[in-house]
Amino acid sequence: MNYLSATDMRGGYGKADILHGCTLNVEKGQIAVIVGPNGAGKSTAMKAVFGMLPLREGRVTLDGQDITALSPQERVKKGMGFVPQVNNVFPSMSVEENLEMGAFIRNDDIAATMEQVFDLFPVLKDKRRQAAGELSGGQRQQVAVGRALMTRPQLLMLDEPTAGVSPIVMDELFDRIIEIARSGISILMVEQNARQALGIADIGYVLVQGQNRYTDTGQALLADPEVRRTFLGG
Repeated sequence: MNYLSATDMRGGYGKADILHGCTLNVEKGQIAVIVGPNGAGKSTAMKAVFGMLPLREGRVTLDGQDITALSPQERVKKGMGFVPQVNNVFPSMSVEENLEMGAFIRNDDIAATMEQVFDLFPVLKDKRRQAAGELSGGQRQQVAVGRALMTRPQLLMLDEPTAGVSPIVMDELFDRIIEIARSGISILMVEQNARQALGIADIGYVLVQGQNRYTDTGQALLADPEVRRTFLGG
């Protein structure tokens, strides 16, 4: 049973469609990765799932409920978390304040969730009083992911989480993403580092010009000579 089902999505900005019948499914606790060339519509597909892009066709269901007409805020209440690629932390606020801001939709005690975030990202606990803008790029990404986790999402969406970080930091972030998925949270992410991302993916979507070109397990896509030659540089 797919936790997220985004079927035959068609839409774009203005009159031009960027997505041409794109379909993305993610099961509970699965890591799904969207890869493909620049301009393939990867981030647009994710924004469509989050309700930031009006669809001309297609529908999005979450846990069996049709959410196609809901705003991003309403989708967060239904269990979606979204980490955009840019402007994803409040630089002048402390790490702790950033995490508190993440829990804005909750009326209950957030202390336990904050502890879980600190367990996942111990460096944030050490720097919790520091302004997020003073942190390294990799640590800022941890704040952004932690902030999204504060709403206790069932589906966490990450738009190029490893953009601009070193390979060591990338591996570390991917390890944490695996840990988050093992806790039962579904992950949908767009990633430029296609080879590494497919290495941790349960399912991979190769998008080309807003359409699904290949859909398979991460391992099968890595092993496919055609995918390797065309999208992974040999």
